[in-house]
Amino acid sequence: MNATQGSTRSPAAARSLHIVDRERVAAWRDRQPASLGQWMEANRFEAAAGSVLLLPGDDGIAGAVLGVGDARDPYSYAHAPFALPEGDWRVEDGLDQEALRALQLGWGLGSYRFTRYRKPLRPPARLVLGAPDAETDDVLAACLRVRDLVNTPTEHMGPEQLHGEMEALAGIHGARFTAVVGDALLEQGFPAIHAVGRASHRAPRLLQLEWGDPAHPGLALVGKGVCFDTGGLNVKAGDGMRNMKKDMGGSAHAIALAGLVMARRLPVHLTLLVPAVENVIGPLAYRPGEVVATRKGVSVEIDNTDAEGRVVLCDALAFACEQPRALLLDFATLTGAARIALGPDLPALYANDDAVATQWLEAGMAQRDPVWRMPLWRPYLRYLTSHVADIANSGSSRMGGSITAALYLERFVPEAQPWAHLDVYAWNDNDRPGRPCGGEAQGLRSAWAMLKKRFL
Repeated sequence: MNATQGSTRSPAAARSLHIVDRERVAAWRDRQPASLGQWMEANRFEAAAGSVLLLPGDDGIAGAVLGVGDARDPYSYAHAPFALPEGDWRVEDGLDQEALRALQLGWGLGSYRFTRYRKPLRPPARLVLGAPDAETDDVLAACLRVRDLVNTPTEHMGPEQLHGEMEALAGIHGARFTAVVGDALLEQGFPAIHAVGRASHRAPRLLQLEWGDPAHPGLALVGKGVCFDTGGLNVKAGDGMRNMKKDMGGSAHAIALAGLVMARRLPVHLTLLVPAVENVIGPLAYRPGEVVATRKGVSVEIDNTDAEGRVVLCDALAFACEQPRALLLDFATLTGAARIALGPDLPALYANDDAVATQWLEAGMAQRDPVWRMPLWRPYLRYLTSHVADIANSGSSRMGGSITAALYLERFVPEAQPWAHLDVYAWNDNDRPGRPCGGEAQGLRSAWAMLKKRFL
């Protein structure tokens, strides 16, 4: 999808759009012609968040009033593209720059429909912008990239297609792309990635993109790329497997954030790593009770083949840490436990560095893209005890499942390496304005704001 869909620079024949909230609607109405006030009263319009009132004119619809809540929250405006009739709309009331950027982003998010397999019933209304903010367009493009990648079924978004996406992204920005595919993973020291993906007819792989000046601070982004997760031999029930095309949502976030970093030319030396696999059932499927080698030399007993994301991530994290980085971030649709704790909209943040965590939390509040910090409570490592290996990938207890998953990942990150892990859902279960059912970017905008603060 084009990131600018839903907006236009052309003011020709644009209708007037007034944006008000409940606190200011009375004062705004008093400044309008009496007939407009009567129309608002007849329609009982109070500018509640998410409301729209069409204004009649001699030739039909003369304009509209958009009711919003938080003026700096993009989702305050996301209902407009499909609540308003088709055509061009021009904002008449003065908004400050932060609100204008929120409007531009929210309109784009609200205009989104996944159109690969069917046409939408109607196009969105278009927002007239004299000079769209370029960074906001890039942020929007990153959010929509996540949605498109996650929404695409595994048939068309398997390991080789993720490979193609990253290679194409590298070509756009002049980055260097490499891939370790199939049995070469064993030869080059990525046995855990190979173990999880070896049963699929689609070869597992580690995808790597490098960009930027090596003299700049090192930034490594790692994304879980499990393109479909059956659960392996610990097979999921049907309900749990239904949306597992989204289990590569972490890689979608990492790829989109890397694209944003390169598009905005953040002064960093960027490394993007995606272990891309399918976790399927077959003659070569890894089994409960097996002991898997890892790049770091830590042996892992497989307690549950459905806890595969952390197994592929551990090789990628260990590889990323072979060179010191100013910052290491990983994104993963890692645990259902995070959703039980925080619900579908709030990603769980883990960090071994308080400054990183604080900056991400603050950026989340400022960008209206929140994350919630969870503890790396090391006493819970007892739930990952193995009697035959250094660590188990899971355990019999369901206590603190998101925490134990993060603790497992931390085992592969040196203490001195600043690191944060975001456990995301990457999905909207229900249609809401600006949040259509399907893939979703979560914590991406706040991650970008945090990176800007650290590196600009």
